[in-house]
Amino acid sequence: MKRGRFAPTPSGDMHLGNAKIALLSWLQMRAAGGVFILRIEDIDIQRSKPEITERILEDLRWLGLDWDEGPGTDPAGGPYWQSQRGSYYEEALRKLQEAGRLYPCYCSRAELLAVAGAPHGLSSEGAPYPGTCRSLSLEERQEREARKTPSLRFAIGNEPVRFLDGIFGPQSFPPGSGGDFVVRRADGMYSYQLAVTVDDALMGITDVLRGGDLLDSTPRQLELYAALGYTPPAFAHAPLLLGEDGRRLAKRHGDLGLASLRAAGTRPEAVIGWLAYISGLIDRFEPIAATELISGFSLDHVSREPFILKPAHLQQLLTCH
Repeated sequence: MKRGRFAPTPSGDMHLGNAKIALLSWLQMRAAGGVFILRIEDIDIQRSKPEITERILEDLRWLGLDWDEGPGTDPAGGPYWQSQRGSYYEEALRKLQEAGRLYPCYCSRAELLAVAGAPHGLSSEGAPYPGTCRSLSLEERQEREARKTPSLRFAIGNEPVRFLDGIFGPQSFPPGSGGDFVVRRADGMYSYQLAVTVDDALMGITDVLRGGDLLDSTPRQLELYAALGYTPPAFAHAPLLLGEDGRRLAKRHGDLGLASLRAAGTRPEAVIGWLAYISGLIDRFEPIAATELISGFSLDHVSREPFILKPAHLQQLLTCH
């Protein structure tokens, strides 16, 4: 049986871009008769807020996107909060260490920013890691460790990584794309790349549908799957909603939160219909319930082009009561 998931990070309220991914991943599982899982990716406990988690749950319920496993359900496959899954990540690190795929890194914290949170493309991490600490001698490591607690990096392989994306088609990444990456920070925080791979594997996820900004993270995760002996899921990456400036949605583009739309009197069917329209699932904007989109849903229908959000589009939603 197919198993998919939506895995929001509770560091900010849900907006239309998040809702698009939630809808598509929900439809993928409902159309396949599969299991839909909600996982809260709160591994960065400093940025994650419990009250935001509650608002995310409320937004999903308002949209009519229910889940089979996750917060409020039988925890047989849980826990469903990454902050409670540290033992699984530590066991994965042990396996990687035994396989000789980890090494300590003593580079400065400034070089390791954006490791914990889900990246928005590898470009957000800066230049690829040049492998500075990969070939240090034992003496060099001991000397550096006396001055600084190291992070742990995963040594990537020397082969290209290829996979078939469910929306964008065949993908190929050259050897070493992005460089060796951190799996545990010096302060003990596990990285997004490690946590999401371990969680998806242990929760039996067969299909991952997520935003296109994570497409180039997939080779890293596929290498982790192979190194840990896990079977990888099928991946599909949906195009993002962008502002008129061509950048991914953010506060600078106005208040696009679902809570604000709800407070303005917008119906959930209007939001679902609008998201379905911009995703290529229906040919015109009209209010529709999420359940009405299940029949006939296919990734083949999902548009491959990012959608540029303009003020007129938001006005459409606000005036559809």
